Amino acid sequence: MKLNILKLTALKPLLGFGQPHTHEGAPAVRLSPEQALRRSVLACMLWEREFYEDGLTIAARIAELVPQVPVAQVAALAVEARTAMKLRHVPLLLVREMARHASHRSLVAETLATVIQRADELAEFVAIYWADSAGSAKNAPLSAQVKKGLAAAFTRFDEYALAKYDRAGEVRLRDVLFLCHAKPVDAVQAVLWKRLVAGELATPDTWEVALSAAPEAGVEPAVHKRAVWERLLIERKLGALALLRNLRNMKAADVDQALVEQAIDALNPERVLPFRFLAAARYAPQLEESLERAMLRALANTVKLPGRTVLLVDVSGSMIAPLSRKSEMLRTDAAYGLAVLLREICEKVSIYTFSERAQLIAPRRGFALRDAMEVSQPHSGTYLGKALDAVTGEYDRIVVITDEQSHDRVPAPRGKGYVINVASAKNGVGYGSWQHIDGFSEPVVEYIRELEASH
Repeated sequence: MKLNILKLTALKPLLGFGQPHTHEGAPAVRLSPEQALRRSVLACMLWEREFYEDGLTIAARIAELVPQVPVAQVAALAVEARTAMKLRHVPLLLVREMARHASHRSLVAETLATVIQRADELAEFVAIYWADSAGSAKNAPLSAQVKKGLAAAFTRFDEYALAKYDRAGEVRLRDVLFLCHAKPVDAVQAVLWKRLVAGELATPDTWEVALSAAPEAGVEPAVHKRAVWERLLIERKLGALALLRNLRNMKAADVDQALVEQAIDALNPERVLPFRFLAAARYAPQLEESLERAMLRALANTVKLPGRTVLLVDVSGSMIAPLSRKSEMLRTDAAYGLAVLLREICEKVSIYTFSERAQLIAPRRGFALRDAMEVSQPHSGTYLGKALDAVTGEYDRIVVITDEQSHDRVPAPRGKGYVINVASAKNGVGYGSWQHIDGFSEPVVEYIRELEASH
């Protein structure tokens, strides 16, 4: 047997083959399972394709990583994804994967009860639980911890919530009720659940129900739609997301713009991600002023980050990809939204965009800043290393907002450096001497403040 054979496996570390790289070729940092899980989760629109990776690939990676991360960290991540990052489906997947492993089942019930915050998530979780079952869908019994978590969550929803989200599908809310054997908290809830089972819940006054109702005899459909929208606006029956998503429909129905502006001024922006306002303004530019006020309202009394901050915003080609397959919102919307927020809370700020090069832009506010970033340069390759070298002057911190898929090697920051990752790709460059943050909600900005306050 010939032994003098070149064994490439043994030489891979010496030749650099073991070095992970980004999709664009830059050297990336080898991550711990917990770091890898966080970057896969906190900007994830579950099962939706991103620029570099298929949604199924990302979901499979999450499933593979869950048992490698301590149960308390997985549970905390699921809660963070739902409450801080406002993500709905990926927290449910995390809990479903926790339920598979004996090492992680102890926290399934309390985590599931926490991350289910809308009634439709009860049925959605069961659908996810059954999604990869062999054979017919309804053949995998729910674990005891899952039943306990579903039962605890079920008791929190009133008749309006149950009726609003008892949608036709493979799993109905009555199915979940039977499966988890929830116990009503009192006699009133017991009667409510009997009506749910019998299909006798009061029809909720939602925009979907109102618009689907047939117009009165002699009333034109267009007139009916306008009247419905205007009534819902006057009565404040539209939630913040429903309002933002339907601005174009209201425009098409010739709804009184003053009513729309009043509703935007009155909406609660607490659970709305910044990028949704920017995306809404793309197809409702006549409402930019109102949308901008709503987006920035929560920052009115925010304490400033002291000193000089440099923002470096990725505008490369991968960043103009949609957040999800059906979405009109782009990855740049997420980046621009964070930049707009940081512009408001930084005492002094210099703002650059980068793609093939770094481009210094005027530190405008709100939507004017979005416009300046968008037209600052062509959306092309990603050279973060070169862009960092182009940043001039001293600064107290530098914040990079990116999907981390650089072509070139990324140097260490000159001082405090943060990389905010707004995508879910497997490898990234923002580790080591960089403080890495995943996601694109307001809490990532607050994290910077709290981290610096603790040092």
